[in-house]
Amino acid sequence: MTRPLTGSQVLLAATKTLNDAGVPDAARDARRLFAFASGVDAWRLTVTLPEPVTDDVRARFEALVARRVRREPVSHLIGSREFYGRKFEVTPDVLDPRPETETLIEVALRDNFSRLLDLGTGSGCILVTLLAEMPDAVGVGGDTSADALAVALRNAQRHGVDDRVTFVQSDWMGTIRQPFDLIVSNPPYIAADEMRDLLPDVRKWEPRMALTDEGDGLSAYRAIVDQALPALMPGGRLVFEIGPTQGAAVSDMMRHADLRNVSVIPDLDGRDRVVMGQMVGFDAATRR
Repeated sequence: MTRPLTGSQVLLAATKTLNDAGVPDAARDARRLFAFASGVDAWRLTVTLPEPVTDDVRARFEALVARRVRREPVSHLIGSREFYGRKFEVTPDVLDPRPETETLIEVALRDNFSRLLDLGTGSGCILVTLLAEMPDAVGVGGDTSADALAVALRNAQRHGVDDRVTFVQSDWMGTIRQPFDLIVSNPPYIAADEMRDLLPDVRKWEPRMALTDEGDGLSAYRAIVDQALPALMPGGRLVFEIGPTQGAAVSDMMRHADLRNVSVIPDLDGRDRVVMGQMVGFDAATRR
């Protein structure tokens, strides 16, 4: 009788399969998928790897690996992604939360805020995280996609902030009129001619409308700067995530709109990642 394979043996074979398919970080992805297929926490995986693998677990795992070979993102396969120490539901209707976006969180949390707006909220990872970190604040999440808003609502419920958040289907500020002391956004900033250079994991599987403006990658910033300023309270901040080459252009937009204290903040890899500006000196309501 053939002895069943151990977790280590199955994991090693899967890692080779993913490596041969050109999947980046194959070993990491194989471990995450094996933990999910096994129904164990990733931190316990090392303990269970010497044990035999059941036929059911092996079948589930190999099916997941086959989908990963086709470059379907791991977050889609397991249905979630860690972001700022919390687990968020992820579906093909929303962008996969990324570590570099945590820079925006750190910048937003530098000062207190009470009324928060997240434009293009997607999974809600930014909005929900900021509300979880600032328990006295309330927030609004806007997105054009009803499917994305449904994901964001479930994430708000998962993390216990749904009683402090409102989700609105809106094209940027189109249907949003309240005043805010913090407006954040991670808008589509990839230029149309740069889409072909993206990894297939992103280009083929994530929502295109959340990746690119089908233009120069800056049109969303222009629209938000124009529309959001009337809603910024005195002293309120506008905080964007940007692509690493867009710091100067987005900073210029903010300065031309009379925002003050404009600054560009790098991520942990030293690439420009966030631009922040502040409304100073008068009541934003007078700009309507």
